Amino acid sequence: MLRLRNLTCGYGRSSVVHGIDLEVGSDQVVSVMGHNGAGKTTLLRAVVGLIPAMTGTIELGSAAEGYENITRKATNKRVKAGIAYVPQGQQCFAHLTAGENLRLVADGRKNGKTLIDAQLDLFPALRPLLARQAGLLSGGQRQQLAIARALITEPRLLILDEPTEGIQPNVVAEIESTIVDLAARGGLSVLLVEQHLGFALQAASRYYVLRSGRIASEGATGAEADSRVREAMAI
Repeated sequence: MLRLRNLTCGYGRSSVVHGIDLEVGSDQVVSVMGHNGAGKTTLLRAVVGLIPAMTGTIELGSAAEGYENITRKATNKRVKAGIAYVPQGQQCFAHLTAGENLRLVADGRKNGKTLIDAQLDLFPALRPLLARQAGLLSGGQRQQLAIARALITEPRLLILDEPTEGIQPNVVAEIESTIVDLAARGGLSVLLVEQHLGFALQAASRYYVLRSGRIASEGATGAEADSRVREAMAI
């Protein structure tokens, strides 16, 4: 679904991420972990097209249908190609209601109402809150709203940046369950940046650890992954 080859990116002339090779398969959840400043958000911003790649390629597709090089495509073109991005910080249009936030994305889509209903089935806690101003929702409710809004675009690749930051544990469990269920249904891959190691390793089938903008560890999640991740992040 997503392939990064020798990707280097950063800001101005300063590179933050150096020569990254990373892959997200079809219907797969992949976690990227690392301490603050490791380059995680910079990596995501390059994938979405918010900052340019200095070197390397970003490809979207599959082995069956072939891969398209999107390295130089504008962000809106990447969205049309099937990428949805939920940035860090439970972002929403605070002055609009929760329902208006969803309708803003759904308007213009012929199946917009059906798409909204589908996301409310995924996040039923949002149903009684549709008339409430989004800025008055809790952090967990805003995060669910942000993910629901992204899913209305019917992406092939959902990119989540720190979706559990500042959220109560019961909502973290709900978000994790939803992400896993979505991937299991097919048709959606997830690239997840996450500091919460338990969540990251349980939700994903593969992980990468970034340290100083480079991959310090990678592999399949499982019984031994926790110790490998903790060792890579302790150095």
